[in-house]
Amino acid sequence: MQVLTIDEFSKVDLRVGIVRNASRIEGTGLLRLIIDLGPLGERQIIAGIGRWYEPDKLIGKRVIVVANLKPKTIRGYISEGMILAAGCEKDERPLILTIDGEPDPGTKVC
Repeated sequence: MQVLTIDEFSKVDLRVGIVRNASRIEGTGLLRLIIDLGPLGERQIIAGIGRWYEPDKLIGKRVIVVANLKPKTIRGYISEGMILAAGCEKDERPLILTIDGEPDPGTKVC
């Protein structure tokens, strides 16, 4: 485990997002998610959770998003962030982190 200083950790921008759309990327275990981050706009996030989640069951869920990751192309799709999950060991079902209550999309996680 790498230890971060509080200054390093403070650079990570965690936000509440609402899944507005979700679909499978054919031939992969990936899902294409459109996440509403309120004033930050919508982001496309490519997530490797398709083996465990049905896209339609994710729509409307509030998730935690790393909002300031540099975009990355995955299988021809640009991914503009990352959703957080617990249990990310190989072949272990990831459990998407959700939030208590209904904060507005884009709310900063602190």
